[in-house]
Amino acid sequence: MRLEELDFHIPQNLIAQEPTDPRDSCRLMSLAADGRREHLVFSDLPDLLRPGDTLVLNDSRVLAARVEARRLTGGLIEALFLRPCEETGRSWEILAHPSRRLRAGEELELADGSRLTLRAALGQGRWVVEGPSERSMIDIMEKQGRLPLPPYIHTYPDDPASYQTVFASRPGSAAAPTAGLHFTSELLEVLRQAGVRSACVTLHVGLDTFLPIHEEIVEAHHIHRERYYVGAQALETIRDTLVSRGRIVAVGTTVTRVLETLAGNGALDSSTPGEPIWGETDILITPGHVFRAVDVLLTNLHLPRSTVLALTMAFAGVGRLREAYAEAVAMRYRFFSFGDAMLIEKLQGGAGANG
Repeated sequence: MRLEELDFHIPQNLIAQEPTDPRDSCRLMSLAADGRREHLVFSDLPDLLRPGDTLVLNDSRVLAARVEARRLTGGLIEALFLRPCEETGRSWEILAHPSRRLRAGEELELADGSRLTLRAALGQGRWVVEGPSERSMIDIMEKQGRLPLPPYIHTYPDDPASYQTVFASRPGSAAAPTAGLHFTSELLEVLRQAGVRSACVTLHVGLDTFLPIHEEIVEAHHIHRERYYVGAQALETIRDTLVSRGRIVAVGTTVTRVLETLAGNGALDSSTPGEPIWGETDILITPGHVFRAVDVLLTNLHLPRSTVLALTMAFAGVGRLREAYAEAVAMRYRFFSFGDAMLIEKLQGGAGANG
């Protein structure tokens, strides 16, 4: 796939700066399996799903990962915490700005007087830092940090919880799995009563969310590894749905990456042990990928030149998604993290790379 195929002109005034209220009142474009497009509201989702379908959700919770610190010489540093480097949680990978003058062994002082030690440079502004032995890094973030909103959102929300899903429970992400932001507890209950099951997996969203693709051939892009976890009950629900020929509805590209990783390594085979699975994935999904687990994709409208747009094109088909995006712009849909949503079914007979 060539990079220019991921180009779109998105007018600045269509980039959503705040979520809709209530969450499920945003618009929803449905791309049906028979090729039809419908323009609905997210709360109409129960009319589009079927008894026996399973919603797979990402329950990762966004860390208050943007923390200000000072060099002992006085310079201000902004540290974006990306992921723990080991199980104790004392050492983390951060993205530091500015980082040009930083040196290994240097200490950074936080607002409460505690200090972080720079242990090793990883390149491109990334560092391994170690925190004080008596405190967890997550505790430091929760008390002193701010949510790491994407750069195209220019105002911090009045309620930071608006950048968390209602089912977020496992802290670890540097950005929200945004397709899940549209759900309310009430809508999830309506879906449950309609016979739609749900299962939660965890993928902690990391650095690559912030990096555009620069390579002319998209497949040459290096995507960073992200950690995932799938519990035994979720695995059983997903496997049972596949066996019973229900549909797997992936809520977001993060969930899609987990499910396609599991399918690729045989973990969704009902004959394998039903034990919890921890792992890392660097799967890069582009047009031509054969989807083995996901039947329906629920997702937002994405940034040009991004890996998530490439994945969505792979699922929907390049031409089909380009037409849908052009219509979304014409109808003034709201784009990106706080924007509107799409429900995409596989085309009858398969989407194909250019379908």
